[in-house]
Amino acid sequence: MEILFKYLGYIVYAVLAVLALWGSYCVIMVWRRVSQMRFDDEQEQEEFLGELEEGLQSQNFHAAIELCDGDRRALPQLTLFAINNRELGYEKLRSRVSERFQQDVLADIEHRLSWVTTVIKSAPMIGLLGTVMGMMGAFANLSSGEKVDTLKMASDIQFALITTACGLAIAVPLVLCTASININLTKMEDFVVAGLGRLFEDMKSILGTNPGKSA
Repeated sequence: MEILFKYLGYIVYAVLAVLALWGSYCVIMVWRRVSQMRFDDEQEQEEFLGELEEGLQSQNFHAAIELCDGDRRALPQLTLFAINNRELGYEKLRSRVSERFQQDVLADIEHRLSWVTTVIKSAPMIGLLGTVMGMMGAFANLSSGEKVDTLKMASDIQFALITTACGLAIAVPLVLCTASININLTKMEDFVVAGLGRLFEDMKSILGTNPGKSA
């Protein structure tokens, strides 16, 4: 039994280590993804939109495409998609751009965040499992009917406390990181929605007068 608890303890530590690494990896990937997808501030986006509007209002689509091409941020990529598919018409194009934003940008981020949430929930539970196992070992030592091995009992209780602390040490930083990511994600969505609103105002006038024309 003692050997079994020993190996189960190693498994608990290994699982906690895997959760810590996976949660950290997902947080880093989401953070990078959100940072890559949005403009740093509103002024930077305004500069982009101002230059874009000059091309669209003159129906110089090649200039607008060159402005967006190679820019991996969400708004330029969605703008590029809208310009390349302008023959679809205003209403259908707006729906397709919205779907693309949900599928290509938000869905990937939400998928990664769901894994972070899973780690946040799982780590304390695995830590609690280690706590229960440590206390079981301590009580088994007390109920053995022989002289109590205080060193063994102290080791079991230490294991119980360490696994609990490790579970919380994994979950708490990830909760804080997720909160920060959600704030940045909300900012990105606000920027993109505002930018798309201005884009479609320009596209509406263009498509309404000459939907098939290209420069």
